[in-house]
Amino acid sequence: MDAVNTSPSPQSMSTLYRENQRWLQDWLRRKLGDTHMAADFAQDTFLRILAGVAKGQSPVLHEPRHYLVTIANRVMVDHFRRQALERAWLDALALAPEPVQFSPETQLAAIETLCEIDAMLQGLGAKPRQAFLMSQLEGLGYAEIALRLEVTVSSVKKYMARATEQCLLFLVRAGEFAA
Repeated sequence: MDAVNTSPSPQSMSTLYRENQRWLQDWLRRKLGDTHMAADFAQDTFLRILAGVAKGQSPVLHEPRHYLVTIANRVMVDHFRRQALERAWLDALALAPEPVQFSPETQLAAIETLCEIDAMLQGLGAKPRQAFLMSQLEGLGYAEIALRLEVTVSSVKKYMARATEQCLLFLVRAGEFAA
């Protein structure tokens, strides 16, 4: 499939899938070295595209394979980031002084929340994210953060304002905070 010059319709999505699914799965298998994971990621890639189309996000596809690789890479990054968050969550539970037992539903909700927070922090940019984490996790003041990041205190204040705004938006979207 060399070019699709219209927004994806159900028929063009079917064509996109039929003409590129095997190619994408082979590309993922070569990248990952795992046939089953490649098949899962290929399916997840097409599901993500379909979900976007359902939300009215219908890009014009001039280079469908480039688009598929871009989406597949995002699917992989999200998967491995989620895996790392799950490992960190389980490691934190293992270090708890008393054995802590959470139901599978509570664990899933916690991991999903961590993934959402991670995505929110990724949207900040490197320095604002670092400033926020230094403040919240290490308890550093703005002057110390400015020294470590080699920026001005004024920049740190701006970073923290942006991070706070992102946190409030996250809480509003999560329904935890009435605007």
